[in-house]
Amino acid sequence: MSHDLLEIRNLDVDYLLDKGEFRAVKNVSFNIGRGELFGLAGESGCGKSTIAYAITRLSKVPAWVAGGEIFLDGQDLLKLPEGDMQRIRWKRVGMVFQSAMNSLNPLMRIDAQFHDVLYRHTGCSKSQSREQAEAMFRLVGIPVSRITDYPHQFSGGMRQRIVIAICLALRPELIIMDEPTTALDVVVQREILEQVIDLQQTYGFSVLFITHDLHLMAQLCHRIGVMLKGELVEVGDVKQVSQSPEHAYTRKLWNAIPQLPGHRHLAGETA
Repeated sequence: MSHDLLEIRNLDVDYLLDKGEFRAVKNVSFNIGRGELFGLAGESGCGKSTIAYAITRLSKVPAWVAGGEIFLDGQDLLKLPEGDMQRIRWKRVGMVFQSAMNSLNPLMRIDAQFHDVLYRHTGCSKSQSREQAEAMFRLVGIPVSRITDYPHQFSGGMRQRIVIAICLALRPELIIMDEPTTALDVVVQREILEQVIDLQQTYGFSVLFITHDLHLMAQLCHRIGVMLKGELVEVGDVKQVSQSPEHAYTRKLWNAIPQLPGHRHLAGETA
């Protein structure tokens, strides 16, 4: 059996614009191992989120996958009927979006949102979903007494924890986290990322962590891929990419991180 859970081969994603077709993702290939935390970095608009939507087949017009293959445990997701894909989406591949508030229904209590997700994919009863929701609340450090609150009654960090908890409730094999902490302050960011690491070690799921922040990614991931203008320009383990980056753009990303006194610049560049 392959050690890779996800394999992306020669992926192309196009957008239809007024001036014609634009290729947003160009011949991208990478893999994510079982239990691996893989980071995808790059500036805004470089194609990171486009890849995430292609994996989950949530791309909407004017975007479409123009070529390539996406294998989950050896099964090409791009060739599956939509009904089969719906059974995989969220159940085997979960996604945590950038804005938690937009991922939660503002008109529904949190326990009802848990039940909607769990009932759709497992057929469980309300009492079973409530039990599971309470367990997940404890896991992400939110008081169970708040499980009947509405989304607006929680802070941004707590809402992000709730989205992660709903995602984890189905025990997916792969979780895609698309800029999950961008809108949060650095203290809350660290708390959530430490919690993700703890949960990953407990449940063994794989993670595709998408961000423009290489420093944040280096604290979380085993390997890093760097994207530039739709192309994957470098892939390697954290130590290699951080200490001996091969591509000039990767070096620029690292050197854009403010250095504390006594910290050396990377890639042999001087201050």
